[in-house]
Amino acid sequence: MSDAEFPDAWYLILSSRLIPDLDGGYTISTLARARQMADAGAPPLLLTVDPGTADAHAAHRRTFVERGAASASGIFRNLFDEAGAPDGGAAGWLREAAHEGEADPALEYRDVAGGAVSLPNVIDPDWHLSTAPIVIRDAAGDPVGVIDGFGALYRAWLTHLAAQLRAKTPRPVVIICESRQLGELVVGWGDDDVRIVHTVHTIHLEAPYRPDSALNALWTRWFEIAPRFDAVLWPTAQQRDDVRERFGTAAHDLVAPHAVRAPAAAVPVTQRDPDLVVVLGRLAPGKRLPAAVRAFARVVSQVPTARLELWGAGAQRSELEALIAERELTHAVSLPGLTNDPGAVLDHAAVYLTTSAFEGQGLALAEALAHGTPVVAYDIRYGPRDMLAAGGGILVPDDDEDALVTALVRVLTDAETRERLSTEAVSAAATLSPARAMQTLAAACGEVLSRPRRR
Repeated sequence: MSDAEFPDAWYLILSSRLIPDLDGGYTISTLARARQMADAGAPPLLLTVDPGTADAHAAHRRTFVERGAASASGIFRNLFDEAGAPDGGAAGWLREAAHEGEADPALEYRDVAGGAVSLPNVIDPDWHLSTAPIVIRDAAGDPVGVIDGFGALYRAWLTHLAAQLRAKTPRPVVIICESRQLGELVVGWGDDDVRIVHTVHTIHLEAPYRPDSALNALWTRWFEIAPRFDAVLWPTAQQRDDVRERFGTAAHDLVAPHAVRAPAAAVPVTQRDPDLVVVLGRLAPGKRLPAAVRAFARVVSQVPTARLELWGAGAQRSELEALIAERELTHAVSLPGLTNDPGAVLDHAAVYLTTSAFEGQGLALAEALAHGTPVVAYDIRYGPRDMLAAGGGILVPDDDEDALVTALVRVLTDAETRERLSTEAVSAAATLSPARAMQTLAAACGEVLSRPRRR
């Protein structure tokens, strides 16, 4: 349990979608935040705007509950599940939000919500900003009006939902927005009793990921509106400080790392496989896993019993399989696939390795520390420098393969070093505990509710 004291309010966590085994650490950390808030006495609703079917959403929720990632299916609400009326057609709140108008003849449409809504197929990276008409239909399938774009649709739902909650108990509403796209659409929404706290999950920079590197195009517009959010929560101090240096301090002031739950006790070093190095994450270019394989070939030349397991799924699997075969490493490097029990993987390993080019925070690295698994990591933006500041691993210069190989060989061959790093890791992970995270979040919610909204 947490001793965080959340203000009396309705708490809504807003996400574009939540689908098992999709979107990596984003989905895991969003669900974890909801679970941790509930444990701290501030149970939120988890809101999504994914236009999938109600059956698909129900299946996703069952999976999350079965895995222990969510407490119950009832905490989830989806816009399109609620867009239809029981007798067919659009729900009353949706009809009230519509006005006279017609579909755009230049666009293709698809029916969702049992035919209650027809969504335009907007081919544009900024599709979410489109004001193309969304058609609202009655039980007979006839149009009753339109809503001007996705933003207007999302805001209509939030208005309806907030009114529903306040009818039960008059309280302020705190939206914890987990999605940049949704943040852009709802930043101006709400009344004087609504606060919007925006979280950050990823890096805002393009390669080579230096503080002065070009902004990722998707973030340029977000930074223009960021001061209008009631608070912005950054996962690392390094990213927050980089943003302050570049954009000033307004609304860029809170560091709130994504938390991980630690086991009751870390598995002792003596009970782990002393030769095993593991990686957890998507098999995607940003993780630089081919570089990890090439570096590990050099490790095996010095430690012949060393083994590397690359856990995860993704588009690079075939490329990695070919590289492993080409380097004649099939005896030493394997691709076990996805795991729903990362803790068990970490508990067995001697070392956790990360060769990512960039991260938002690096949730798997945080989990490694919590499980007392020594870490070897490149010094990238963002995450490793912050999380290893108190020890628990070896930070090596970014893309320095010689230093990476040296660090891996050292940890694999020196039991005393592994023991020391494992002890440090458990201590370092205390700063990433759910209790600490909820204290930070509760304080942020109290602060934003104590002053007028920024919007």
